[in-house]
Amino acid sequence: MTAYPPEPWNLAGQAYATTWRVPVDALPALPSGLDPVVLAGQAIVVTAWLDYQPPGQLSYHELLATVAVRNGTRATGSITDIWVDSEVSLAGGRGLWGIPKDLAAFDFTHGRTFTASASLAGGWIATAAFTRRAGLPFAPPAAFSIAQELSGALKYTPVRSAARPHLASASWNLNPDGPLGFLDGRRPGPSVALADFRLTFGE
Repeated sequence: MTAYPPEPWNLAGQAYATTWRVPVDALPALPSGLDPVVLAGQAIVVTAWLDYQPPGQLSYHELLATVAVRNGTRATGSITDIWVDSEVSLAGGRGLWGIPKDLAAFDFTHGRTFTASASLAGGWIATAAFTRRAGLPFAPPAAFSIAQELSGALKYTPVRSAARPHLASASWNLNPDGPLGFLDGRRPGPSVALADFRLTFGE
């Protein structure tokens, strides 16, 4: 069994995220008891690439898709698809919080334009390019929660973060036959680059 740090995890790095509007009947399955946030008949999905770097506890790459779900007034998402290139992150995500992490291979390049790709042994998942635009010179704090199924019950995990947000233009290519194929052909919504984020994940 792969050992992993106890919660909370204190992480740092760079993140690039895009929002999508998706018909409810096209969503991946959510844990029992969770309902998506629906606006004008559409659910909200956020896809993100994350490059976890020092001085955070762990260093690895990640691609995820999160569906916004109802939870009173607190911003909450449920991660339906997620890949990492770290056995430690995979084991900890599944064991501590019920996050369904799988392994993938990644290629990231940083600069004014960030490019990323993720692939499995059986084929590619997605590629993307983000060009950072105007942003804030400071890092406002944010707080939200992640809702997953763990040991047959819903678990809500608090997340606290701070980052310097920048608007970004983004282009995505999604394998229509891959696990994110439910987004293929859909128009991406607003995108952001979250520079030098600090993240505390868990209790």
